[in-house]
Amino acid sequence: MSEHGYKALHLRPWTVKRADALSFVANTHRKQPKVQGAMWAVSVRDGKEIVGVALVGWPARAQSNDEIDTLCVLRVAVKEGYKNACSMLYGACWRAARAMGSESMVTFTHLEEPGTSLRAAGWVEDGQTDGGEWSRPSRSRDKAVDARPKRRWWVPGSKRAPRQVS
Repeated sequence: MSEHGYKALHLRPWTVKRADALSFVANTHRKQPKVQGAMWAVSVRDGKEIVGVALVGWPARAQSNDEIDTLCVLRVAVKEGYKNACSMLYGACWRAARAMGSESMVTFTHLEEPGTSLRAAGWVEDGQTDGGEWSRPSRSRDKAVDARPKRRWWVPGSKRAPRQVS
Protein backbone atom coordinates (compact mmCIF):
# COMPACT_ATOMS: atom_id res chain seq x y z
CA MET A 1 0.00 0.00 0.00
CA SER A 2 1.45 3.34 -0.99
CA GLU A 3 1.16 6.57 0.97
CA HIS A 4 -0.35 9.42 -1.00
CA GLY A 5 0.57 12.98 -0.10
CA TYR A 6 -1.87 15.80 0.64
CA LYS A 7 -0.73 17.86 -2.38
CA ALA A 8 -1.71 15.08 -4.80
CA LEU A 9 -5.33 15.23 -3.64
CA HIS A 10 -8.01 17.67 -4.77
CA LEU A 11 -11.70 18.14 -4.03
CA ARG A 12 -14.54 17.97 -6.56
CA PRO A 13 -18.31 18.12 -6.22
CA TRP A 14 -20.10 14.83 -6.71
CA THR A 15 -23.74 13.86 -6.73
CA VAL A 16 -25.38 11.51 -4.25
CA LYS A 17 -26.88 9.59 -7.16
CA ARG A 18 -23.41 8.96 -8.60
CA ALA A 19 -22.10 7.96 -5.17
CA ASP A 20 -24.83 5.33 -4.94
CA ALA A 21 -24.74 4.30 -8.62
CA LEU A 22 -21.01 3.66 -8.54
CA SER A 23 -21.33 1.93 -5.17
CA PHE A 24 -18.29 3.78 -3.88
CA VAL A 25 -19.55 4.04 -0.31
CA ALA A 26 -20.82 0.45 -0.30
CA ASN A 27 -17.46 -0.84 -1.49
CA THR A 28 -15.28 1.43 0.64
CA HIS A 29 -16.91 2.19 4.01
CA ARG A 30 -15.70 -0.21 6.70
CA LYS A 31 -18.80 -0.46 8.88
CA GLN A 32 -21.95 1.01 7.36
CA PRO A 33 -22.08 0.81 3.58
CA LYS A 34 -25.72 1.92 3.23
CA VAL A 35 -26.68 5.55 3.69
CA GLN A 36 -30.12 7.13 3.60
CA GLY A 37 -31.18 10.74 3.28
CA ALA A 38 -28.05 12.29 1.79
CA MET A 39 -28.61 15.71 0.19
CA TRP A 40 -25.22 16.28 -1.46
CA ALA A 41 -21.75 14.84 -1.79
CA VAL A 42 -18.14 15.88 -2.27
CA SER A 43 -15.30 13.74 -3.56
CA VAL A 44 -11.55 13.80 -3.07
CA ARG A 45 -9.44 12.65 -5.98
CA ASP A 46 -5.90 11.64 -6.78
CA GLY A 47 -5.65 12.83 -10.36
CA LYS A 48 -8.84 11.55 -11.99
CA GLU A 49 -9.30 8.65 -9.55
CA ILE A 50 -11.96 9.10 -6.87
CA VAL A 51 -10.40 8.00 -3.59
CA GLY A 52 -12.92 9.36 -1.11
CA VAL A 53 -16.48 10.60 -0.76
CA ALA A 54 -18.43 12.42 1.95
CA LEU A 55 -22.24 12.46 2.03
CA VAL A 56 -24.14 15.22 3.85
CA GLY A 57 -27.79 15.42 4.93
CA TRP A 58 -30.01 16.18 7.90
CA PRO A 59 -29.22 14.62 11.29
CA ALA A 60 -31.27 11.47 11.90
CA ARG A 61 -32.30 12.73 15.30
CA ALA A 62 -33.39 16.30 15.84
CA GLN A 63 -30.64 17.98 17.84
CA SER A 64 -32.87 20.85 18.96
CA ASN A 65 -35.35 23.34 17.56
CA ASP A 66 -32.66 24.62 15.20
CA GLU A 67 -32.33 21.34 13.28
CA ILE A 68 -33.12 23.14 10.03
CA ASP A 69 -29.81 25.00 10.38
CA THR A 70 -27.86 21.87 11.35
CA LEU A 71 -26.46 19.50 8.75
CA CYS A 72 -24.81 16.14 9.35
CA VAL A 73 -21.89 14.42 7.66
CA LEU A 74 -23.62 11.07 7.18
CA ARG A 75 -20.68 9.11 5.75
CA VAL A 76 -17.05 9.56 4.90
CA ALA A 77 -15.54 6.71 2.90
CA VAL A 78 -11.91 6.82 1.77
CA LYS A 79 -9.71 4.17 0.19
CA GLU A 80 -6.83 3.00 2.37
CA GLY A 81 -3.52 4.84 2.12
CA TYR A 82 -4.71 8.36 1.29
CA LYS A 83 -3.30 10.49 4.08
CA ASN A 84 -5.38 13.57 4.95
CA ALA A 85 -8.26 12.65 2.61
CA CYS A 86 -10.80 12.26 5.44
CA SER A 87 -9.81 15.57 7.02
CA MET A 88 -10.04 17.28 3.62
CA LEU A 89 -13.57 15.95 3.16
CA TYR A 90 -14.73 17.04 6.64
CA GLY A 91 -13.36 20.54 6.04
CA ALA A 92 -14.96 20.77 2.59
CA CYS A 93 -18.33 19.69 3.98
CA TRP A 94 -18.33 22.49 6.55
CA ARG A 95 -17.21 25.14 4.08
CA ALA A 96 -20.00 24.14 1.67
CA ALA A 97 -22.60 23.94 4.46
CA ARG A 98 -21.67 27.42 5.70
CA ALA A 99 -21.88 28.78 2.16
CA MET A 100 -25.47 27.44 2.03
CA GLY A 101 -26.39 29.12 5.32
CA SER A 102 -26.00 26.25 7.76
CA GLU A 103 -25.05 27.34 11.26
CA SER A 104 -24.01 23.96 12.67
CA MET A 105 -22.65 20.63 11.46
CA VAL A 106 -22.46 17.35 13.35
CA THR A 107 -21.23 13.84 12.68
CA PHE A 108 -21.09 10.60 14.63
CA THR A 109 -18.50 7.84 14.99
CA HIS A 110 -18.53 4.44 16.63
CA LEU A 111 -17.19 4.44 20.18
CA GLU A 112 -14.16 2.33 19.22
CA GLU A 113 -13.08 4.80 16.50
CA PRO A 114 -10.52 7.36 17.75
CA GLY A 115 -11.70 10.27 15.55
CA THR A 116 -8.18 11.11 14.35
CA SER A 117 -9.37 12.75 11.10
CA LEU A 118 -12.04 14.73 12.92
CA ARG A 119 -9.53 16.01 15.46
CA ALA A 120 -7.14 16.91 12.62
CA ALA A 121 -9.93 18.89 10.96
CA GLY A 122 -10.60 20.67 14.28
CA TRP A 123 -13.93 19.05 15.15
CA VAL A 124 -14.94 18.98 18.83
CA GLU A 125 -16.04 15.82 20.63
CA ASP A 126 -19.32 16.23 22.52
CA GLY A 127 -19.99 13.02 24.39
CA GLN A 128 -22.04 10.09 23.18
CA THR A 129 -25.58 9.34 22.13
CA ASP A 130 -27.87 6.90 23.89
CA GLY A 131 -28.32 4.75 20.81
CA GLY A 132 -31.49 2.71 20.44
CA GLU A 133 -34.27 2.04 17.98
CA TRP A 134 -36.74 4.48 16.44
CA SER A 135 -39.76 2.18 16.36
CA ARG A 136 -42.53 2.98 18.86
CA PRO A 137 -45.99 1.44 19.41
CA SER A 138 -47.53 4.56 17.85
CA ARG A 139 -45.22 4.54 14.79
CA SER A 140 -43.34 1.50 13.59
CA ARG A 141 -40.00 1.96 11.85
CA ASP A 142 -37.50 -0.36 10.18
CA LYS A 143 -34.77 -1.70 12.46
CA ALA A 144 -31.79 0.62 12.77
CA VAL A 145 -28.71 -0.36 10.77
CA ASP A 146 -26.65 0.14 13.93
CA ALA A 147 -28.50 1.08 17.12
CA ARG A 148 -25.39 1.18 19.34
CA PRO A 149 -24.42 4.46 21.05
CA LYS A 150 -22.17 6.75 18.97
CA ARG A 151 -19.68 9.52 19.70
CA ARG A 152 -20.97 12.98 18.67
CA TRP A 153 -18.67 15.57 17.02
CA TRP A 154 -19.36 19.23 16.15
CA VAL A 155 -17.43 21.31 13.71
CA PRO A 156 -15.75 24.32 15.36
CA GLY A 157 -17.70 27.45 14.62
CA SER A 158 -21.02 25.60 14.86
CA LYS A 159 -23.47 27.42 17.05
CA ARG A 160 -24.13 24.03 18.66
CA ALA A 161 -20.45 23.14 19.27
CA PRO A 162 -19.40 22.88 22.91
CA ARG A 163 -16.94 25.47 24.07
CA GLN A 164 -13.37 24.27 23.95
CA VAL A 165 -11.33 24.41 27.13
CA SER A 166 -7.80 25.73 26.53
